[in-house]
Amino acid sequence: MTDGTRPPIEDGGGIPELDPVIHAQARLRVVSALSTLREADRIAFPRLQDILQMTAGNLSVHLRKLEDAGYVEVTKTHQGRTPATLVRLTRRGRLAFEDYTAALRALLAGGTNLQEES
Repeated sequence: MTDGTRPPIEDGGGIPELDPVIHAQARLRVVSALSTLREADRIAFPRLQDILQMTAGNLSVHLRKLEDAGYVEVTKTHQGRTPATLVRLTRRGRLAFEDYTAALRALLAGGTNLQEES
């Protein structure tokens, strides 16, 4: 897992590694959506759920994995008497997503020519 402060890690063959925490399809969708917010902005859980068209349980599971990695911050609060859950992408999560997209671009650009080894 990258800490977001270094270029994408490569395996022994020079192929960039994709962060497995972000790479899962549902978590990639979550991080991608959150990355469109300004760094300090938060989004309400139901709004994020609506945007991503995910069940509450599924979104909760993926947010927990991202939170465990330090990529998102989930805050439970109250708006008046109503409980509210707010979500934001942390600085570490933003940097990890930047590393992830850089590694993906490198893979798509064909940074490693596999035919040279044949």
